[in-house]
Amino acid sequence: MINGILCIDKPEGFTSFDVVAKMRGIAGQKKIGHGGTLDPMATGVLPLFLGSATRACDMVCDDQKEYLATFCLGYTTDTLDRTGTVLSRSPVTVGPARVKEALAAFRGHIRQVPPMYSAVKVDGHRLYDLARQGVEVARKSRPVTIHELELTGQGPEPNSYHLRVLCSKGTYIRTLIDDLGRALGCGATMTALQRTRSAGFTLKDCITLTQAEAQKQQLCQLALPVERVFLPYPACTLSAFHARLFCNGVRLRADQLTDPVPGPMRIYGPQGFLGVAQLQEGQLKVLRLFLGGAPC
Repeated sequence: MINGILCIDKPEGFTSFDVVAKMRGIAGQKKIGHGGTLDPMATGVLPLFLGSATRACDMVCDDQKEYLATFCLGYTTDTLDRTGTVLSRSPVTVGPARVKEALAAFRGHIRQVPPMYSAVKVDGHRLYDLARQGVEVARKSRPVTIHELELTGQGPEPNSYHLRVLCSKGTYIRTLIDDLGRALGCGATMTALQRTRSAGFTLKDCITLTQAEAQKQQLCQLALPVERVFLPYPACTLSAFHARLFCNGVRLRADQLTDPVPGPMRIYGPQGFLGVAQLQEGQLKVLRLFLGGAPC
């Protein structure tokens, strides 16, 4: 059993679940989850949580994601990317300077309407299921944050450009590009997308599915420790005695800790990482235990 994180550089044409299913076969274990869905067209960082590390899937504290995207002005599609059916074509009368200028309106706290081809649920139905039936429904806009947004160059086709986006969880880059196209008055469609950062991991942390298959006997050595997703939290180390109490569910007092701080903390004992906890009313409350969570 592998208990840790394997970051996969997702290939184009695979859904995130396809990658999970493939890794279940390679690793020979069923307990695998992923952190952050990627569309089939997209490539890049897809963290997989294996074994006891699956308990961290919903606790990732670094929710910023970074993308490199390419888009083309002059047309729109129903999926907002190149895989969809073309809905409109318009002449392009703007150049790089105007495109760069238009980006200013999309930095910071903005609102987005999720695309119809997305996994968002409305009245219990996935939007992409409705879209495939030819049904379009009203969607509420949602707040997202664009921390950084820059034009990094022109693409290989006429009127195409490259973007780098650092954003919050839940941001749709397709929608960002579609909204940009509307602001420019000519429409825009995403033609490529690569996620370069997710859950604090980058492409440097990733392996490909081919590499995972070739090194499946060494996956334990390749797995990253689950504590990596909690590195933004301060560390608190317990004595052997207090670590034993902590693991048995005893709420330690603040005066039994070394340098306690407000908010979540990484808790360590003599044997290593134990879990995440925080002080509440003067006592250390367990948020999640990861006992026996060594990669192998």
